[in-house]
This record gives sequence, structure tokens and C-alpha cells, in this order.
Amino acid sequence: MAETVTSGTSPEGLRPSYTYKVVLLGSMSVGKSSLAYRYVRNDFRELLPTVGCSFFTQILQLDEATVKFEIWDTAGQEKYQSVCHLYYRDAQAALLVYDIANKQTLSRAKLWLEEMEKRFLPDEIVIALVGNKTDLAAEREVTTEEGEEFARTKGLLFMETSAKSNHQVNDVFMAVVQELLKREKEKASKPFLHGRSTVELRASGARTRCC
Repeated sequence: MAETVTSGTSPEGLRPSYTYKVVLLGSMSVGKSSLAYRYVRNDFRELLPTVGCSFFTQILQLDEATVKFEIWDTAGQEKYQSVCHLYYRDAQAALLVYDIANKQTLSRAKLWLEEMEKRFLPDEIVIALVGNKTDLAAEREVTTEEGEEFARTKGLLFMETSAKSNHQVNDVFMAVVQELLKREKEKASKPFLHGRSTVELRASGARTRCC
């Protein structure tokens, strides 16, 4: 799932380190670049549209692990859609971002999700639906409940944010990392069970298919 090394120490001993690739997807002007910039630099800027892809890194020193986020901020313009899959290939997490004051951007986020569902199995990637620009609440076109309901039906994390006011920006990335670490723990507990199942299948004479 993630590149994993062991480094550093904790009171319990060695602390694992993980590197996760996170991609930001969504329409132009929903605030993807501003979210990434706020998270990494703790600052807000009205940024120009991304050309191709921008790249940020952030390192988190958590009690249970050290996590390095490699954040890929993709362009939202239609002309880049055909190459965006090259940027989110091998990603462990994705933020599908829409603008709460522009309902069309939620529809676009749903199309991005359809594309990702073609390329990833459900347990291969953590996806969060992010309603950005809560500072524009007076112009809201997408209700919180609408975003929550769509995320629930698709099994996505969900949060509303504002890069401008720094509302829940850290929280959404922390929710993603906690889900990633939860999956790491689940993976670590499964090898024995998988091995046992393989033995049982072979013992029963089940035929296996290659390639």
C-alpha cells in the first residue's frame, strides 16, 4: 500500500514510518491549490489555476507513526482530464474537492469518483469528499446534508472546509491519515488468516487459475 520504513523511536520502541501519495481532484477554482497551500504553509493565497500538477510534501510526527504526505495538486481544467490519471496512479488517498457555492462542481466531483472507481478497488485508496469554501456560506448551493449523504452512500470520508479561514483543513488531512493507519493495522493482522485460507483451499482440491 505505502512505502514503509522503520525509523525513530517511541516509548514502546521503534516507530514505523509511512509515505503516502495523496491527490487533490476537482473542478477548476474549487480551491484545491489553496487547500494544499494552507495545509503545508498555514497561509492562504488566491492562487492561479494549476497547470498540469503541483507538488507539496508534509511530514507528521504522530504518536503511532511518522507519516510523510506527498500531495499532488492536479489541474481542474477539462483539457488536462485525459492525463490526470497519470498523476493519481499509485495514490493511497484522494481528496475530491467541490465548491459549496457551485453545485456543478459537486457533479464534477462525482464524475471524478466514477473514474477512480474504474482504476482502484475500494480497499486500495482512501477517498474524502471535501466541500470547500465554507466562508461563502451566504452563497451556498450545496447543503451539508447533500454532501454527507453522497459520501455515506459511496463509503467516503466527508468534511467541509475553508482554505481562506482555515476551517477544518488540518482536520480533513488528519482524518485521511487516521484511516490510512487504521488500514495498515488491519493489513498487519491479516497475513496469518490469508495463509490459512490458502492451505484450506489447496487441501480441498480447489483448482486455481493463473494469469
